[in-house]
Amino acid sequence: MNKRDWLPEKEFKYIYSKVPRLCVDLVIQNENGVVLSKRDIIPDKGKWHLPGGTVLNNESLKEAVERIAKSETGLKTKIVNYVGNIEFLRENPHAHAVSLVYLVKPVSGKLRGSSQAEEIEFFKKIPVNTIKEHSTFLNEYLKGML
Repeated sequence: MNKRDWLPEKEFKYIYSKVPRLCVDLVIQNENGVVLSKRDIIPDKGKWHLPGGTVLNNESLKEAVERIAKSETGLKTKIVNYVGNIEFLRENPHAHAVSLVYLVKPVSGKLRGSSQAEEIEFFKKIPVNTIKEHSTFLNEYLKGML
């Protein structure tokens, strides 16, 4: 990705205070469970969440999934399927976001956290302290399959 694809913070906050933000979230699943990381940043600092983030300008959804998986988890992944969406209807700081959720399988790499969420692991049971929208989605999507 080129530097020009990232918005400066002030512009990011302004634009996404006016329109919904397009994101991708990843259900990275294997025999060990589903990957969740604990946020070290706001919003939802201290809560478990699915790896995910904003789709950049001129970035395909596949590229966004690959970039986010690598940067947030250290894993190279393969998309298995699109599995649904999560809508975040919140006040600031990130307002309204719509996230497309992909089931992905890890194919290589070593699981590690990121500067946004150092603590990361596979879970067979969704932790109580998980972001509400992610917990609701996982409970509905997985229906006890963990």
